Amino acid sequence: MNRCLRSDCSFRPAGPLRRAQGSARLMAQCTDRVIGKILAGWRYDISGLAPEMRGDYEAHLAECELCRSRQRLHRGIDIGLMALASISMFVFLLAYGVIRHFKPSHAFLLEIGALGGFLLSMLLWLLVAVATPAPLVVKDVALIGARRGLEKLPEEIRDRIPEELKLKISGQD
Repeated sequence: MNRCLRSDCSFRPAGPLRRAQGSARLMAQCTDRVIGKILAGWRYDISGLAPEMRGDYEAHLAECELCRSRQRLHRGIDIGLMALASISMFVFLLAYGVIRHFKPSHAFLLEIGALGGFLLSMLLWLLVAVATPAPLVVKDVALIGARRGLEKLPEEIRDRIPEELKLKISGQD
């Protein structure tokens, strides 16, 4: 840290630690601060923009390592939240099943708790899916995988695939 936690202290590290902090700050500079601040305000999500408006932002993300790494971090957090909520839903459903199977003395209250936890997890999953571009990222990853798989197929099998599906996979539709 650059400063002490006390408000009246002006401690700054000296020597190699200070030089290392300075070089890290130089490496982590945004190439266009105005666009960088706009992207930060949007959590680096440009999926909702019209194609004609997103050109400058895509160009900035292509050239700015800092913004690109922050965009990857935000998408990783979004997908992690969805995965955590999915695991939570599974655990609450499993708990409900275990309660139904063993029928303990307070089964009704435990069942209500397990179903309530499942519903809360499902609500959180839906909120993350609606509020973030994580589903679009997952869709893009799936399309990239499908393109690679299509390229690896033998020619006789590739010819059997409907043209409409080929267009969807290639992203031209």
